[in-house]
Amino acid sequence: MSRKWIKTAFVGVRYREHESRRHGVRPDRYFSIRYKLDGRDKEEGLGWGSEGMTAQKAAEKLAKLKEAQRTGEGAVTLAEKRRLEHERRLAEDAQRQEERRRAITFRDIFRESYLPNARLNKSKASCDKEEGFFRNWMNGVLGTKPLVDIAPFDLERLKKTMLDAGKSPKTTHYCLAVVRQVFNFAKRNGLFQGDNPVAFVKKPVSDNRRLRFLAHAEAGHLLTALEERSPDVRDQALLSLHCGLRAGEIFSLTWQDVDLGREVLTLRDTKSGKTRAAIMTGEVKAMLEGRKEHAAHAVLVFPSRTGERIGEMSNTFQIIVDRLGLNDGVTDRRQKVVFHTLRHTFASWLVESGVDLYTVKELMGHGTLAMTERYSHLAPDTLRRAVRTLENGMRQATATGNVVRLGDR
Repeated sequence: MSRKWIKTAFVGVRYREHESRRHGVRPDRYFSIRYKLDGRDKEEGLGWGSEGMTAQKAAEKLAKLKEAQRTGEGAVTLAEKRRLEHERRLAEDAQRQEERRRAITFRDIFRESYLPNARLNKSKASCDKEEGFFRNWMNGVLGTKPLVDIAPFDLERLKKTMLDAGKSPKTTHYCLAVVRQVFNFAKRNGLFQGDNPVAFVKKPVSDNRRLRFLAHAEAGHLLTALEERSPDVRDQALLSLHCGLRAGEIFSLTWQDVDLGREVLTLRDTKSGKTRAAIMTGEVKAMLEGRKEHAAHAVLVFPSRTGERIGEMSNTFQIIVDRLGLNDGVTDRRQKVVFHTLRHTFASWLVESGVDLYTVKELMGHGTLAMTERYSHLAPDTLRRAVRTLENGMRQATATGNVVRLGDR
């Protein structure tokens, strides 16, 4: 571009010509405007003729800048004008995004974003359960509401609806926990701001945990009766009773994770999400050795008839429980014997035998010690020994004169 500036017929407007590029029949021109700002000369480029700039347009822009200087309204330089325009566009974009965000309903976020993401990171059973909560409970109360308009009052209504329909506090709590996860997901992805409304809802509290566990004689009768009806179900019950396995862990157990030499079972993809080890009893080892002889090329220890993973516990278990009368006269469902009762029995027998709660926690695969503490009342001898230890220490301190009496202070 030529270094020489050429004046136009408009005061304050000039241009330079490109040395080689043409615009029509003449060289392309780059236009600029010159003016005074706060007593100092200022020059700003506008653009090329090939880009649509003309001397007339340049003069009009210069006139607007001078008018802004005179009135004190608007941008007084092209740089300021560009900055203001940029800020205006940013503000408009932010406004549009905010409007879109405010229009997102709970149904939108759950169906289109949250659930598809959950299916990538959670088990199918968990996702199906959460989808059921949405379909049966959340959608009717929260579905059409924009996420930003959902208040603790709406969640209290959801809670009341579920409890009035006979749902347990634990199930209602679970549903509210899913709602909390939806809001947290939306917040992480910039679709929601502010506090999670679930944090302001009092959770329904109830001791919904199963309390029943079997006496040794009851467990023996149960295993014998199961053996007569279904050896497979008997072996599954033995694994839960002697090793504390959940039904799902039994159905997923593969021969690759059975170490008969070390007498260890490796349990993967457990409910807590962690891999843990279970130690075989002699009876469990003998049972597995017997099954191994007839396993051929099976992958699963307990495959279905088609070789697939079993989906749920056979109703044979409950038939035998009912035949033995283990639930006769029991109205509290927490006291009823179900397959999961065998896992509780495993933990209860451990505690009654004097095994400390931390060890029980590890064998059960509990996420926190609080989950194991439900069995603490079964260890009266342990508590009694602790008090006796305290008493012995007090006696020794008294005998040696190392006791601080209140009157000595």
